[in-house]
Amino acid sequence: MRLLITLGAAAALAGCATSKVSLYPDADGATGAVAVFDAKSEAEVGALTQPNTWAKIGGKSVKAQPVKDNHAALLAWLPAPPRPYRLYFIQGTTDITPESVPTMEALMKAVTATSEVQIVGHTDTVGASELNETLSRDRATEIRAALVKRGLPVENAKVTGRGERELLNKTADGVDDAGNRRVEVILR
Repeated sequence: MRLLITLGAAAALAGCATSKVSLYPDADGATGAVAVFDAKSEAEVGALTQPNTWAKIGGKSVKAQPVKDNHAALLAWLPAPPRPYRLYFIQGTTDITPESVPTMEALMKAVTATSEVQIVGHTDTVGASELNETLSRDRATEIRAALVKRGLPVENAKVTGRGERELLNKTADGVDDAGNRRVEVILR
């Protein structure tokens, strides 16, 4: 949810108890809600639940009003929401599965030279944990190499290997689990 809270800095510094809160929808039109609480009693005094509304806060109640200016210029400065991608791998390799090819293609199309990317490799619990640590990092490094080849500056892609420490599907040691053999990519 894109939530824009505007607080009057001068009012806050002067000790005035009135500020404003605004609620805007996400790019897809979804809107959450903002609950407003009294600072002294900690009781809820109202909520904003409709998109493109604002209210003064700091009084005994919250009265939502329509926003006259949607602050489009200000909202344009907000970063795009992170986009997650999950790629799965053939056991013991840095090769993605055929089922992951469309996801990789979508990632390749989405990445730009200004993207920031976090790439985290994982393994299942088959094999020694030290080898899985290396394999998970190698998987993440392979994905980064493909993105760099596409034009992403290498410094914009952070690579981490988690080995078998953060299993998606909790399993015992030595279990071949395709869901755990993955790289998770967060594109910003």
